[in-house]
Amino acid sequence: METGSPRGTGTATGGQPVWTGLPPGLLRMRRMLLVVWAGPATAGLGVLPWWLAGPAWAAFALLPPVLAAWGWVMLERNWRSWRYAERADDLLISRGVLWREQTVVPYGRMQLVEVTSGPVERYFGLAGVQVHTAAAATDATIPGLDPAEAERLRDRLTELGEARSAGL
Repeated sequence: METGSPRGTGTATGGQPVWTGLPPGLLRMRRMLLVVWAGPATAGLGVLPWWLAGPAWAAFALLPPVLAAWGWVMLERNWRSWRYAERADDLLISRGVLWREQTVVPYGRMQLVEVTSGPVERYFGLAGVQVHTAAAATDATIPGLDPAEAERLRDRLTELGEARSAGL
């Protein structure tokens, strides 16, 4: 994954966009949520076969920890798949491990740019940017940014949207 300064034009030499990855705080938050939610369930499901069916079925107790470990690895792969690039005329958002999805939002089509941060995100010092357009199907969200970067991105997108005489 290429990363670059989000303050540039968003185009590297050769015409390729300069991608910016998400900060590691998002991965830490998601892994902590995995431990909080899957930890007790894994412990309970690991002991349940022993109590109900005896030691012969205790091998099934290995399944929940294996699934939790798989989730741990997949969270990192998902986190690495998220990236965004600010180009001269539009914002690119790319995500997905198995099914890659790339969203292109022209600055002139933006109607509203929001910075959101729930209680868990605030605890981890994170915020997200959500871009609304006239199209109902637009899913232009960048999660897990540092709050200062989220506010900078919101201000820049708003400024570029107004300059392109859009709905902002």
